[in-house]
Amino acid sequence: MLLPYYNKDLVEAGLDEAGRGCLAGSVYAAAVILPKDYHNEKLNDSKQLTARQRMALRTEIERDAVAWSLGIVTAREIDEMNILRASITAMHRAIDGLGVKPEALIVDGNRFLPYKGLPYTTIVKGDGKYLSIAAASILAKTYRDEYMAELHREYPFYGWDHNAGYPTKEHRRGISEHGPSPYHRMTFNLLGSSQLELPFADGN
Repeated sequence: MLLPYYNKDLVEAGLDEAGRGCLAGSVYAAAVILPKDYHNEKLNDSKQLTARQRMALRTEIERDAVAWSLGIVTAREIDEMNILRASITAMHRAIDGLGVKPEALIVDGNRFLPYKGLPYTTIVKGDGKYLSIAAASILAKTYRDEYMAELHREYPFYGWDHNAGYPTKEHRRGISEHGPSPYHRMTFNLLGSSQLELPFADGN
């Protein structure tokens, strides 16, 4: 069972991101503040859940949370600042959007940058340990998956409606045949070991 908090006596926000390893699209982050006495036995790391389970839990999280918010960094911004900085910037933007000011942060992973002097703790695999980080992982992933499905309608060559922009064979074959889209991260190795200069793809 996941733990309800790391800092017992502080208003604590859990943070996680989705899309860091993708070749295309924005990176999404979420910040979630849950009630101190919150329990939800279904809540877990988003990667351990089915899409249907994640969507059902998203409704519960948004209903039950003290506050929640998303932060987004675009593919162009990722190219300008690198993916690690972009992931942290997305988390900072998520904190910016919270309607309740947190007093402490717990962050999935092992890298973060200070945010306005708030104490923070990085927790490797935190989305499988703390409820608020698990909740953030679910919000970030579900909203990002919906965004990539919308982009798929504009650029259907890459299978984004089911690979969400990750470097699958299908995705890379689409890049090879049609070129990269305006949503691709051009600083990433889009074709793997056979990186080429490619024209930009046209949408539908």
